[in-house]
Amino acid sequence: METKRISCASRPPGQPAWYCLRSKPRQEQVAASHLRMIVGISVFWPRIRFKRATRRGIIWVTEGMFPRYLFARFTLAEMQRRVRYTLGVSEIVQFGDQYPTIDDTVLDELRDHVGAAEVRELNCELSKGSRVRIVSGAFAGLGAVVTQVLSAKERVTVLMDFLGRQIQAEVERTSILAHPRELLAKDGDRFRMS
Repeated sequence: METKRISCASRPPGQPAWYCLRSKPRQEQVAASHLRMIVGISVFWPRIRFKRATRRGIIWVTEGMFPRYLFARFTLAEMQRRVRYTLGVSEIVQFGDQYPTIDDTVLDELRDHVGAAEVRELNCELSKGSRVRIVSGAFAGLGAVVTQVLSAKERVTVLMDFLGRQIQAEVERTSILAHPRELLAKDGDRFRMS
């Protein structure tokens, strides 16, 4: 028999539990920082680190694993108002008038996955079938699918739509990047991003 991992059942008053919080847009870090300053609240904000193409070139980026969401453990009856009005917090996730709690084992699994620093660095290894974006060269900006990894040459063969036709091209490995969601899926992640 499987136990419920997320529950809307009411907890005994005065007992702390894990709740999901929604932050204001791009305010997850602000919310986490301010919540951590409040005595009686534990915060968990899992993040992913990956490479992204920018105008300045390829850089490492860190983002929330669940954009606009973080987790906090507190006593709802005592801290609900304080948590709700913390800088960066938009709301405590609720369904009707019920605040779902998250089982400790779910967050323990997630903590094990991201590590003590709460950041999971995504493996950038490419394989056949990886969805990528070309970031330099004549095809910059186009999406493609890797059809073959040519390891000895540090190149890959990709299939892409170009001028209304599917073409196959050989490109340098350094000129493509996998999408972070693709990397997360290949990383064996059991925690889905929305």
